[in-house]
Amino acid sequence: MTGNELREAYLQFFAEKKGHLRLPSYSLVPENDPTLLLIGAGMAPLKPFFTGKVKPPRPRITTCQRSVRTGDIENVGRTARHQTFFEMLGNFSFGDYFKKEAIPWAWEFLTEVIELPKDKLWVSIYPEDDEARSIWLSETDVLPDHIVALEDNFWEIGPGPCGPDSEIYIDLGEERGCGEPTCGIGCDCDRFLEIWNLVFTQYDRTEEGEYNLLAHKNIDTGCGLERLASVVQNKRTNFETDLLYPIIEYTSKISGIAYGVDPKKDISLKVIADHARSVAIMIMDGILPSNEGRGYVLRRTLRRAIRHGRMLGITKPFLDGTVDAVVEIFRDAKDFSELLTKQDYIKRVIRVEEDRFASTLAQGIELLNEEVTRLKDVHETVLNGEIGFKLYDTYGFPRELTEEILHEHGITLDDEGFHREMEKQRTRARSARGENQAVAVPDLSGIDTGSLTEDATATTAVVVAIWRDGELVDSLRDGESAGIILSTTPFHAEGGGQVGDEGILRSDLGYLTVSNAKRLPDGTVYHLAYVEEGQIQCGDTVEIGLDTKKKLSSARNHTATHLLQAALRRVVGDHVQQAGSLVTPERLRFDFTNFEPVSEQQLRDVEELVNEEILRSTDLHISMMPIDEAKALGAMALFGEKYGDIVRVVRVPDFSIELCGGSHVTNTGQIGLFKIVSESGVAAGVRRIEAITGRAACAYAAEMARTVQEIAHKLKTRPEELCAQVDKFMSERKSMQEQLRSFAEFRDQADAQKLLMGVQEIGNFHVVLGKANVDAMDELRNIADLTCEKLEIGIVVLGAVIDDKVSLVVKADKDAVKRGAHAGNIIKAAAKAVGGGGGGRPDMAQAGGKNPEKLPQAFEEAVAVIRQQVSAE
Repeated sequence: MTGNELREAYLQFFAEKKGHLRLPSYSLVPENDPTLLLIGAGMAPLKPFFTGKVKPPRPRITTCQRSVRTGDIENVGRTARHQTFFEMLGNFSFGDYFKKEAIPWAWEFLTEVIELPKDKLWVSIYPEDDEARSIWLSETDVLPDHIVALEDNFWEIGPGPCGPDSEIYIDLGEERGCGEPTCGIGCDCDRFLEIWNLVFTQYDRTEEGEYNLLAHKNIDTGCGLERLASVVQNKRTNFETDLLYPIIEYTSKISGIAYGVDPKKDISLKVIADHARSVAIMIMDGILPSNEGRGYVLRRTLRRAIRHGRMLGITKPFLDGTVDAVVEIFRDAKDFSELLTKQDYIKRVIRVEEDRFASTLAQGIELLNEEVTRLKDVHETVLNGEIGFKLYDTYGFPRELTEEILHEHGITLDDEGFHREMEKQRTRARSARGENQAVAVPDLSGIDTGSLTEDATATTAVVVAIWRDGELVDSLRDGESAGIILSTTPFHAEGGGQVGDEGILRSDLGYLTVSNAKRLPDGTVYHLAYVEEGQIQCGDTVEIGLDTKKKLSSARNHTATHLLQAALRRVVGDHVQQAGSLVTPERLRFDFTNFEPVSEQQLRDVEELVNEEILRSTDLHISMMPIDEAKALGAMALFGEKYGDIVRVVRVPDFSIELCGGSHVTNTGQIGLFKIVSESGVAAGVRRIEAITGRAACAYAAEMARTVQEIAHKLKTRPEELCAQVDKFMSERKSMQEQLRSFAEFRDQADAQKLLMGVQEIGNFHVVLGKANVDAMDELRNIADLTCEKLEIGIVVLGAVIDDKVSLVVKADKDAVKRGAHAGNIIKAAAKAVGGGGGGRPDMAQAGGKNPEKLPQAFEEAVAVIRQQVSAE
């Protein structure tokens, strides 16, 4: 079976035979979970269902979740199983079935669907889990002596849901083992491969360490697709399966390095294969290279792959070519269809990053070479750990590359110092994650969210739930902030790039301001509120005062965002895809894919197209329909949004059609006016347009008109003649600058001639020292050049006071340099006298200082050094 066939067989088995709801893989970008940088496990996106905070759509769910982990990235390529990107097959039960069903179903799939040999399968259980042992013996035909009790078979992460687990292993044969008499389940060698893990969440661990039985027990299953493929396809490593090997074949071809010949080269081939998949799929999910967060994970992974390409002798850009192999691997996988549609875009992002990194790589090599030279000069053999970590963190050097280069020179890396810096970075990262925690939402399983409604016309509602600091409370008082759920709400919740609505809530005893509205994972709207005065309690009826002015402004900007995207695709090209957006009452921000700045003419064309559509005063058509029907109509999806089977389609006839849950105007004419205020780059291959509409656009136009009138008044002309008048002034300015340059050159020549009158002989050198009255360093250098041209075996030392600071220049001609003159050494002594520093080449040097009154001493020090240079001659 191919990897794609295995994935489909698993999902069909649990969906069609065991009654599970089959969900597509969630994005690698976590939704509503600031504690995670990237999705790293099958259960991670389902966490709200396990904790009971959110009711799942069905009590049985099956997924194949794409995941990324980089915590042990250094092991990738060195072992048979370590990967940064992997797929985790899973079947989950939320208070429905338990061990009696989960155990035999796992056995059925492995032995009957993919027909693994039963005598090769082993099972581990928790020693005290007699129930699991009994079920394995009574409900399956696993060999009794193939059931092993291991103390490690208990899953828990601090307080909360936890429980024993049962793992399924396959014996890959004695030839894959370590040969030790103790070799068996749990051994670190490759003989017994874990392919399935059943977690039985049956306890709730308290802060005091007590284990209480859960009222609703859960099942969490993890089955690595790549591991399963390696078994089914009889491959020694995951990298030789059809889920990775095509990328190795590509890299082997362009590098000329055959796989399986040199173990060291194989490591690089495997690293590139793994990292190429990770990079392509992260970009597919909307992640772009950056210096922070998940963008940094992408950049680091991408650059590490490039580095291993260099280790294979590949010096030209190559990583973008791996995308074609990745697309072919996943061509038949439903959850990866965007790889094909975004193929060219993914390649462009990677190519831009490759080109950028070429210069960074050169800088890193230069730094390392400088350190190696310095260590050799002082006869040291250990590179400072801080430098090693800087190469790793700033320049993307894997540790092994740094160590390899150092080894060639008989130098080692300060391992302790490197790890100390690494731990500092991890501490900073943990701190940042802690600071980014969102308002904690408590367990809301006891709240009947099914009866809640959304009604744009609602003016009153009942307070259903209140929470503060992650805990449900009955009431709030003056000065307290909280999350509040209402029985019905007219507030639009934050999403699709649009901020949530604002407004007020008023009860008989309290007055609250609502600063935002958000959604829980199950779709329930909650409000972030602050008690301005009085108090509020659960069960109170509140009057709702929606800020309709801001709501309409947000609607104008949101509809304008749709028009902007459609106009960009017409003017700039169909490759334009949304990469992020922000809609507020004040403005709109739209990030989109494009690898070069949008020209001024294109921006004018886009702006004109949008305003023409506004002037047409077209009614919007907003409807609900099946997602397949919407896609057939050409509806575009918004970045970062998750869609169900039925979607909301917002259509501006003959111009734009998108899937969107945001608020919109009913007619494009309500937008009033659209004005682009800026266009800029925000990341590799991503541009940003900021624009305004409605009142803000009118105010902007009025302000610009006032500015034009004011400038015209100051220039004593009419607004329509302003450009001609500015051209005239610019021409006059250019003429005056040319005259000033001519005068400055004449003055410099005169100053040089005056300085030559004070020439003195020191040994064979003809020396000029003096103070020049100039306004800039370049004038001082020019006078030094003009003076030195008139000398034979000449040295010129000039000083000037510019903005209350000293500037110094020393110039020596080639004959003086041949006789031992060194401008850099002369200026070091002179600069020290005026409280500064500097240096330079033997023929030219410059410096600065902060003590103008010491300028005479600077000249004395310069003469003293020149006399020494005469003696040296």
